[in-house]
Amino acid sequence: MSTPNVRIADMTWYEFADRVKENPIVLLPTGSVEQHGPHLPLLTDVILPVTVAEAVAAEIGGMVAPAVSYGYKSQPKSGGGNHFPGTLSLDAGVFIGLVRNIINELVRHGARKIVLFDGHMENQWFLVEAADLALRDQAMLGRHDVKIIKLGYWDFINKATEAVLFPDGFPSWELEHAAVMETSIMLHVRPDLVRQDKIPDDPAADFPPYDVYPFDTRPIPPTGVLSSAKSASAEKGAAVLAQVVPDIAASLRAAFGPQSD
Repeated sequence: MSTPNVRIADMTWYEFADRVKENPIVLLPTGSVEQHGPHLPLLTDVILPVTVAEAVAAEIGGMVAPAVSYGYKSQPKSGGGNHFPGTLSLDAGVFIGLVRNIINELVRHGARKIVLFDGHMENQWFLVEAADLALRDQAMLGRHDVKIIKLGYWDFINKATEAVLFPDGFPSWELEHAAVMETSIMLHVRPDLVRQDKIPDDPAADFPPYDVYPFDTRPIPPTGVLSSAKSASAEKGAAVLAQVVPDIAASLRAAFGPQSD
């Protein structure tokens, strides 16, 4: 998916300084280094939010900051678990502090509209804490014009697109780890990284409605994929992006108001 130059990482400091004076929406993708079965790369949760964020930024005249590639610990019921080799996670306090620091740095250089654009479900509440603490920091400095939005791109998938993805019924976003949606988008945007001959067709994981620690890993499929990914396709991935990108763009325009604010 081609986009205009929205990546802060590709800008010189001169270009960044000029752009930030326009009060653009700045999107900060957050993800994880996490197992995604035998068929998807460990950086799936970074590739996907960066892809969507860059497409959204191109629509709204925004900028995309370099992603926070490490995330909070993979959980067995939503990511298979932190015990899978290659899953490199941060403790909650480290993750919160990192995102808080980045928000404060963006604000220090003039950003006032910031989107925490998540691709890893386990990050969600820690992003809330990072935003809350950063806003407290800014208030103590006398800045009260900073607005932060947190979102997970999957929350924008509407019922019509769900029906395209899951014609036989929707399992749950938790059990969708490395399954139809993520595999489909990866087939659309980075087919070179998908091991198509290894896409699993395991039965969905069946977890009890409670958690025990240390966690019993026996209900987790050995592949780490929590429901079948066999019906994934590049066409389904294209359908997801065609729907969520304009919908997220419209929501951010509405939430932040005119760009000249």
